[in-house]
Amino acid sequence: MKEVILDTETTGLSVKDGHRIVEIGCIELDNLIPTKKIFHCYLNPERKVSESALKVHGYTDEFLSDKKKFIDIADEFLEFINGKKIVIHNAEFDIGHLNNELSLINRKEISIENVIDTLEIARNKFPGSGISLDALCKRFRIDNSKREKHNAVLDCELLSKVYINLIDQKEPIFQFKNENEKKNYDLKKIKNYSKKIINISKEELENHQKFLKTQLKKNFY
Repeated sequence: MKEVILDTETTGLSVKDGHRIVEIGCIELDNLIPTKKIFHCYLNPERKVSESALKVHGYTDEFLSDKKKFIDIADEFLEFINGKKIVIHNAEFDIGHLNNELSLINRKEISIENVIDTLEIARNKFPGSGISLDALCKRFRIDNSKREKHNAVLDCELLSKVYINLIDQKEPIFQFKNENEKKNYDLKKIKNYSKKIINISKEELENHQKFLKTQLKKNFY
C-alpha cells in the first residue's frame, strides 16, 4: 500500500486571516518503506509572512518572492498524492491550508477521509502525554537534533519514523512477490549461514576454569 507523508509551512495559522502556504513536502512510502520519491517546493504566498511564522520556519519575504505560486505546481502535487493515503501530523491544519489553495484556483478539495492524522493516533494512544512531533520523537528515541527550525521535508522524514512506531510496526514488512517464491524459500540457508566452529585451546580452558573459581566468589551487586 502506498502512502504519502505530508507537511506544509505557512505564512500564519489561519486561512480566515488570509494566510497561505510557503512550503510543501511529501515523502512516498510503499508498505512503510520509503521509495525515495519526494515532492518538495517553496511557494510565493503573494503576501507577507507573519512574525510568528518566521520564527517557526525562517522563510523570509525576500527568499519567497521569486518562488513559484501554488497554481504553478498544483498539477504536479495532485499527481504525486493521487490514489494514496496521506499521513499528516495535525491534519486539520495542513488540509485546511491545502484546500484553501485549491479552492483559490477552482480545483477539487482533498477529502479528509483519505487522510491519516498521526496527532489523533497519538492522542488516543498516549492520553495526557505530549503529542507534538518533537515529543513523539523523544518518546520513540528518534534523533531530531537537526530540527532547529521547521522544514517540510525534514519534518516528513521524522514523521515517517514516528508513524511506524505509532502503529506498532517497528520494522518495515518485506513481502514475497508471490506464494511460489515464499514456498521455495530455503530456511536451511539461514541455519547454514555460519558453519565455522572455533575450538578453544587447552591453555584457554585452564584460564577460564581459574577465572570461574576466583571471580565468581565475589559479590558484584
